Amino acid sequence: MTPIQNAVAVVTGASRGLGKDVAEALAAHGAQVIPVARTAERFPVDVADPEQVAGLAREVEQAFGPPTILVNAAGMFGPLERFRDTDPAAWVDTMMVDAIGPYLTCRAFVGGMIDAGWGRIVNVSSAASLHQPAAIGSAYGTAKTALNHLTRHLAADLDGTGVTANVIHPGDVKTAMWAEIRAEADRLGESATLLADWAHWVEQTGGDPPSKAVDLVLRIIEGDMNGQFLWIDEPLRPPIPSWGAETGTQPWDG
Repeated sequence: MTPIQNAVAVVTGASRGLGKDVAEALAAHGAQVIPVARTAERFPVDVADPEQVAGLAREVEQAFGPPTILVNAAGMFGPLERFRDTDPAAWVDTMMVDAIGPYLTCRAFVGGMIDAGWGRIVNVSSAASLHQPAAIGSAYGTAKTALNHLTRHLAADLDGTGVTANVIHPGDVKTAMWAEIRAEADRLGESATLLADWAHWVEQTGGDPPSKAVDLVLRIIEGDMNGQFLWIDEPLRPPIPSWGAETGTQPWDG
């Protein structure tokens, strides 16, 4: 019997893309999956709304028991314009969905995992959080960088509890978000050349198979790694160094 069988699993962003694929894979492996999305029929939740997330936690625990698997796949790319031209509402919404949403869901469910002595949290990040910052796309890059560090803090807090938290780059996949980025980059023209080049490269190569990201999520759930930024097997682009073991001491450590 694997850790996935009979586990209660919450998957956000489950109406499309990686979230949908992961939800289906977990169900196929025997998990009781709660698919969450703004447009979901059974669990329509805005993960950026604290009250809605709290309500989700109550409903799920009453109906199924405390979840021991959480995959935060909900995300949006946000505004691509130069900084002064960005729409503040769209910029803040990107932060809320991509960074605050995972905080809220992790906070809502991690206590039950600790009490159970086992749990797995997988937050979907992006290589964009590791790139040299560009003139556009500041909301997405900032949000995913925040998500990385949030996950590291959470992982440190969970050390020794039997619960782990990790982030992944799912690969360069031809998703609905990819199509939205390509269209917006083409609209913006020269200022979005780098993103346009990336989008067209993904189209030419066919992108990384979505199944690789699903396989990575399953491996994380079945493994014991904690606090890591993880890549799919044999990605089209070489993995970018993220972080490793920190060494040395601070002056106040004595």
